[in-house]
Amino acid sequence: MKRDYFSHDPRSDRRFGEYRGGSCMALIDGRFLIWLAQQGAVGASGESVNRQGLLGLLSQALTNAALDVDLRRIYWYSDRTDGVAIDDQIVRLVQAHDADGGASLLRAMGHDLKQLADHHACDHVLVASDDERFLSTIDEAQLKGVSVHLLADESARNMPQMARTDPGWARLLSQGDRRVVVNSQALTDMLQGKLPIGMGVALEEVQALRASMQEVITEWWTDEPEDLREDLRDALQVSRGIPQEVDRQLLLRMRQRLARALSLPEKKMLRETLRAVVAVPAAPDAMLDDNLMPEFNA
Repeated sequence: MKRDYFSHDPRSDRRFGEYRGGSCMALIDGRFLIWLAQQGAVGASGESVNRQGLLGLLSQALTNAALDVDLRRIYWYSDRTDGVAIDDQIVRLVQAHDADGGASLLRAMGHDLKQLADHHACDHVLVASDDERFLSTIDEAQLKGVSVHLLADESARNMPQMARTDPGWARLLSQGDRRVVVNSQALTDMLQGKLPIGMGVALEEVQALRASMQEVITEWWTDEPEDLREDLRDALQVSRGIPQEVDRQLLLRMRQRLARALSLPEKKMLRETLRAVVAVPAAPDAMLDDNLMPEFNA
């Protein structure tokens, strides 16, 4: 039977530990994120925050948790404003934690999570909080069909130990569909305004990665039957989107090749490389130039 690139059995995304896709929103308690950065990181201090690299950092953490999702928007909850407008980030001002014990924050985050779930605005929500009072709100959103994931540091890899040292946070983390672990040092670097994930990479490294992608894609493309090649070529002429089955296959092959997950800019480069190979199958190299990865070459 001929395989359709665009057919998809949703049950294939539900098996434990496998990649899952869809759209995602993030609800981030700024005070908690600063505290999280201070756990085990070198040079983590102060209350200043640079949010420029937040989207890339969270996207990478989601990918590492086998969530190949489109992080569409970040809601940032804080008792202070930095006066900076960042694309795809919404600032929610709340009262200082010392003033009301976090009640204002809890109401704001709870209201937003409920609205997202009630209106089916996304498939996934990433929550950064350690307030156990949020547990029932998360449970309610999950019962409405939203997958809710909790941001944590490396300590979440040992839940039995956390249950002893911080039982409230452990209960909250256990409620999440997945624990999305972020490296404390990487988080500190981002908050202090150092280069975001995917930036500042040497040109030689980019070229080597691109060559590896070219090899993986060409090998996969050579093994595909000619009728499926034509189907994919026709599909990409109509839409810029990559069929989910193809995207998953190539991401898995690159993950096996590199022994790590791809960052958001690297995923973009992989997809652009695929489009180039598919568009000019006889001479794919002609389409591969440095413009395929502006995020790395900036």
